[in-house]
Amino acid sequence: MRVITGSARGMVLRTLEGDNVRPTTDKVKEAVFSAIQFEVEGRRVLDLFAGSGQLGIEALSRDAESCVFVDADKNAIRIVKENLEKTKLINKATVLQADSLAFIGMTDKVFDLAFLDPPFATGMLQKALAKVEPRIAEGGLVICEHPFKEEMPEIQGGLVKQREYKYSKTAVTVYRKG
Repeated sequence: MRVITGSARGMVLRTLEGDNVRPTTDKVKEAVFSAIQFEVEGRRVLDLFAGSGQLGIEALSRDAESCVFVDADKNAIRIVKENLEKTKLINKATVLQADSLAFIGMTDKVFDLAFLDPPFATGMLQKALAKVEPRIAEGGLVICEHPFKEEMPEIQGGLVKQREYKYSKTAVTVYRKG
């Protein structure tokens, strides 16, 4: 797993170990960032269910203004911090160990770009999408990673499905607010 481009280009990132870990593949990450390449610079980013932090780190490497990384797992938080230190992007990041759904329900922060990549087949993605919608700025994007066969709604509050990409067993759905 590596940073594709930007200030941390080519740096290899650490990831969590174990059978329950499903890091975003470089192929999927490259496709996502190709699709949103003009939507990252100067944006406030949320990496919910952060895992290793690779999606938020990729955004920071591409000159996002800031990124909030949220994950409930203390080992994930440790790895996110290590990856941010290694890439020298820690000064643009806030890293929080918290339940992602609880965080998004309590925060008053507004984001321009949010990555939602919860554990698959748990129902958390739909809950997170509904909760994150009020925290997205007008014109902002929400990127959802989910199983290939999982259907996502066309509209969720003020979020409207823009595109869906399918890669093997993984799909990525892009929503825009407004």
